[in-house]
Amino acid sequence: MGEFFKDIPQIKYEGKSSKNPLAFKFYNPDEVLHCGGLGKTMREQMKFALSWWHTMCGDGADMFGRGTADKGWGSASDEEKSKNKVLAAFEIMDKLGIDYFCFHDRDVSPDYATLAESNAKLDAAVAVIEEMQAKTGKKLLWGTANCFSHPRYMHGAGTSPSVDVYAFAGAQIKKALEITVKLGGNGYVFWGGREGYETLLNTDMGLELDNLARLMKMAVEYGRSIGFKGDFYVEPKPKEPTKHQYDFDSATVIGFLNKYGLDKDFKLNIEANHATLAMHTFQHELRVARENGMFGSIDANQGDTLLGWDTDQFPTNVYDCALCMYEVIKAGGFTNGGLNFDSKARRGSFKPEDIFYSYIAGMDAFALGLRIADKMITDGRIDSFTADRYAGWKQGLGKDIISGNAKLADLEKFALDKGEVFDSLTSGRQEYLENILNEIMFTL
Repeated sequence: MGEFFKDIPQIKYEGKSSKNPLAFKFYNPDEVLHCGGLGKTMREQMKFALSWWHTMCGDGADMFGRGTADKGWGSASDEEKSKNKVLAAFEIMDKLGIDYFCFHDRDVSPDYATLAESNAKLDAAVAVIEEMQAKTGKKLLWGTANCFSHPRYMHGAGTSPSVDVYAFAGAQIKKALEITVKLGGNGYVFWGGREGYETLLNTDMGLELDNLARLMKMAVEYGRSIGFKGDFYVEPKPKEPTKHQYDFDSATVIGFLNKYGLDKDFKLNIEANHATLAMHTFQHELRVARENGMFGSIDANQGDTLLGWDTDQFPTNVYDCALCMYEVIKAGGFTNGGLNFDSKARRGSFKPEDIFYSYIAGMDAFALGLRIADKMITDGRIDSFTADRYAGWKQGLGKDIISGNAKLADLEKFALDKGEVFDSLTSGRQEYLENILNEIMFTL
């Protein structure tokens, strides 16, 4: 394996008293936490994944300036760059102890003059990934196709008004599914990209949504035919880059999947910063997915509430990480999904070692989150309070309503007999519960 990061050692767990910036303080990969009976190591519980696009490709460029980080990987050509990105990625994963990675097809190998040439060059790069997987045991968490960057996708891919573009997107998705299967991936993501619209004055919304569903059904049919047994995912994403995204949030996506009969094959890949952009909390989006049996995987990052775009920062907000892992544990843990760091070091953090500082920060934040979530469940006070708050639904009229035995007339009779019900209300005690959470968090 080539040494792209000669000054970076193997990152090890040294505990919370360590001052070594190249060590984990809270992430102990082999430690087993009970986590509501799941009883897995931290490594198994969280299934951390490297994001190819940000880590291997993202150079810090933004709409106001070119890149600040060198992501050429010492390459003289696009073909050599694709190969070197593979070698560097596996070195990063090895030194961080990360077992999984995720990519878009064009992260691995760029667009060339024709689709045939792009496919051939992609195959060559995928062959190098296969070799490195065989040497290291690293796994593909999920794959996807970049059907949003190229100018051909300016009006969308699966929702494009152009049949030509729609067909090109289908061909690209077909190839991405093939390499996902080839590399043993158990997930395939539909990331909305430009699946939306700017104005209804030029948009046939019904046709666009129908066509998107048709493309997804074709993908499921083809994926299953070539041996893909994992989960298909949709990643809810509001506002960006189009003003009205069809995949705005978890509830919107679940409604779409149910309408078109895609709910048996699809789950959700929830991104923290997309929740922020949709004016939801990260926990809310996870809870909606979990309660609808659609929880699948997570893109781990955070946004800046003062900025209205997708900043994809490495997650360091421990409150969000704790409440995220609480939902993951309540969902029974990950099946095919995991925690993919859809995160990029800040534009000003441009040195090679900043990649490692960033991942360590994110992995430690989620390790803290897992420890806190485990303690929340073991402590039991928050869960007990919620159960007590809804205790009336387990007896009497509440039980009859849930069982389907109550009629509207029964509710009327109850209300007439009972009289004013205000005095029967109990306090929601939000502040009390938030203080319990603080107590749990800061007495680890």
